[in-house]
Amino acid sequence: MIWVVAIVCIVITIIVVALSILTLDKGYGYKHTIDPLPSESDKGSNRNQS
Repeated sequence: MIWVVAIVCIVITIIVVALSILTLDKGYGYKHTIDPLPSESDKGSNRNQS
């Protein structure tokens, strides 16, 4: 009985570690982008509209 519990625990641990590695790999592979800074003309036109 104890061997069954030990094997189940090891299998669950391996699955959790594999999913964690997969998630980290996917996160590091994501290309992050940022919006460009607004130009001076955009800043001035926004002030006049409000």
